[in-house]
Amino acid sequence: MHGSRQAPGRLRIIAGRLRGSKLSVPDAPGLRPTPERVRETLFNWLAPTIEGAHCLDLYAGTGALGLEALSRGAAHCVFVERDPALARALADTLARLKVDTGQVVRGDALAWLAQAEGARFDLVFVDPPFGAGAWQAALHALEHGGRLKPAAWIHVEAPAEQNLTPPPNWHLHREGRAGSVQHRLYRRDPAAAPA
Repeated sequence: MHGSRQAPGRLRIIAGRLRGSKLSVPDAPGLRPTPERVRETLFNWLAPTIEGAHCLDLYAGTGALGLEALSRGAAHCVFVERDPALARALADTLARLKVDTGQVVRGDALAWLAQAEGARFDLVFVDPPFGAGAWQAALHALEHGGRLKPAAWIHVEAPAEQNLTPPPNWHLHREGRAGSVQHRLYRRDPAAAPA
């Protein structure tokens, strides 16, 4: 739990066709929804590229990032969430908001990424529970698991002190900080071969 956590019932979609929609924030261990300020900054950065994007919200939690993307014109989003109660709540939210372009997958993010066959994504949100220490494994699995389109965007949230080492063909596009949380937006370079 971190200071950036928002109280239940206080999370909302910022812009787009779902603007103002409320998202429930269950009391779940490690759940730390992306603060509104960070979401607003991120989607300002992504504004030219979000329309029609195929998105992946790993460690989805409330699904705030993927839902914000869908609200702003993304074509589809896969939400991967291990916690059964959170996955059910997210599926209920999609139904309540009449969003049929989202798919909830209940399962472990790294196990799901390891599956040989699967969709490829334009935009991925990586925001694991801070206690899980899953950043490097997730970034490696994304790059080497064939889940990214050639010039994909990858947004990563981590504690401010966390050292992030992305694959060498990912270039830092923008970064910011909100309290104890750092957030970085990477762009995958299709011309550079990963190490």
